[in-house]
Amino acid sequence: MAEKKKEQRPPQTQSQQPGIESEMEPQPKDREREYRGSGKLLGKVGLITGGDSGIGRAVAIAFAKEGADVAIVYLNERHDAEETQRYIEKEGRRCIAIAGDVGEEAFCRQAIDQAIEAFGHLDILVNNAAEQHPQEGIEQISDAQLKRTFQTNIFSFFYMTKAALPHLKEGSAIINTTSVTAYKGSPHLLDYSATKGAIVAFTRSLSLSLIQRGIRVNAVAPGPIWTPLIPASAKTPEHVAKFGEDVPMGRAGEPNEVAPSYVFLASDDASYYSGQVLHPNGGVVVNG
Repeated sequence: MAEKKKEQRPPQTQSQQPGIESEMEPQPKDREREYRGSGKLLGKVGLITGGDSGIGRAVAIAFAKEGADVAIVYLNERHDAEETQRYIEKEGRRCIAIAGDVGEEAFCRQAIDQAIEAFGHLDILVNNAAEQHPQEGIEQISDAQLKRTFQTNIFSFFYMTKAALPHLKEGSAIINTTSVTAYKGSPHLLDYSATKGAIVAFTRSLSLSLIQRGIRVNAVAPGPIWTPLIPASAKTPEHVAKFGEDVPMGRAGEPNEVAPSYVFLASDDASYYSGQVLHPNGGVVVNG
């Protein structure tokens, strides 16, 4: 008889999106404890949407370890944002936390203005905020859900980029978070997967649009990563316990296994990369 797979984490759910990291069990590994910076981003300023927790937090802390000051944008998870800010300041870097809805263009302009006011310049934009609402089929996706998912997951990328562009210069970088679902699909995340596919096309087209200005545009397409979005969008607690076991590595990834991709794309090490997508996804082979 085949041995039963051990559950990776306790069954659990949360009642709101995008989720609260401090309520997760176990806590995601996003504080980059083993990550040693080497000054790759020294003197630079990055703005990260969804920067309060999960992948966004791991990226923010990794950026700080590499010498960057960071603005993190979050919806309403104040405690998580304050924790992230504390970790960044512990690294000796400056951080501001900006609360608001990235699905609103006026707020995106305001967030960029606050970052410029605080730091004087902007070098790296990470469009990372997202939400997902699993449904059994397309019939269950309401008009309100469809609009909300697109507003957060792709409209915000346009809004933030438009607001940031006047402040970006040659050598700046834009990094967009897409997903493995853009490549292999997901029967229960139709609207989410559609936005992630749109992000791939947006990344490629924007890279061509900005390449003559010396601004690089790339993306990261994570596979199943243990972030607050998972318990916050789980249909049942049992879904969380099995999350990620279907990839070749047999487990969900941690945020600190994804963050180095963003550091690379933000740094001069990626000076010949634009319009590309990196795939930290546990061994899933995809095209593109």
